[in-house]
Amino acid sequence: MQTPAPFEYERATSIDGALALLERLGPEARLVAGGHSLLPMMKLRLTAPEFLVDINDLTELDYIRVEGDDIAIGAMTRHADLLASPILAEHYPIFRDAEQVIADPIVRNRGTIGGSVCQADPSEDLSAVAAALGATMVIRSLQGTRTVSAREFHAGPYETVVGPAEMLVEIRVPIRPRCGSAYEKLDRRAGDWAIAAGGCFVCLDDGVVTDVGIGLTAVGAAHFCCPEAEAALRGSPAAGENLVAAAAKAAAATNPQTDQRGPADYKRHLAGELTKRALRRAVARARGEEA
Repeated sequence: MQTPAPFEYERATSIDGALALLERLGPEARLVAGGHSLLPMMKLRLTAPEFLVDINDLTELDYIRVEGDDIAIGAMTRHADLLASPILAEHYPIFRDAEQVIADPIVRNRGTIGGSVCQADPSEDLSAVAAALGATMVIRSLQGTRTVSAREFHAGPYETVVGPAEMLVEIRVPIRPRCGSAYEKLDRRAGDWAIAAGGCFVCLDDGVVTDVGIGLTAVGAAHFCCPEAEAALRGSPAAGENLVAAAAKAAAATNPQTDQRGPADYKRHLAGELTKRALRRAVARARGEEA
């Protein structure tokens, strides 16, 4: 039976309390909420923090609400709440699409959005969603709050820009008019990590793409996004050939690795195909043709 290396445990009862613990304990401390990403890595000895700071009592970070022109999502919001949210279903069904293919109900009831994106797994679904939507990540320390674009949040595999004495507290997504969004994923079995996955939003004005964001995961896309494909589509009619061309550019921007989930060429092909499907569904939703 695999067991983690020995560690000490602290339980935080407030945001400032958690930040004070992180500052006192130093870089060998890790936050834990749902634990579905961190604990398996600890059992495999892929990571061995000396301290775990439990933040499950920080219920003030569990929310989905409209604030001005943004949707604000607290970092402690569970996957199941993202799936069930009427606010997200109305503005960004891409969240519902992604959550339906993340793990299983047990994991979705405990896992948090903050834990998922901070794990920075190269195959993580919500990181691609946040990158596609141009989300803003709100990071807090005892010294104050700073914001970082979702596209600058991940510094590399399993690494983010969050410092040792900081924590992600919120994700903010701008509300866009005349917008549709969608997420497409292929995995080996239900709820597994993706072989490849892609998501997008598309805003239309009289059939022309006024804004677009494309996110990809598990295929080596830098920062989970495809700026070249977005630039090719922005300002163009939302016609089938333009969507196909943008999807091809997205595939070309990937750098997948051959592994147990398949060869690199296969994954690159999937990146293009799944992006094309997501773009078509997003356009249909922006036109009101699909719920």
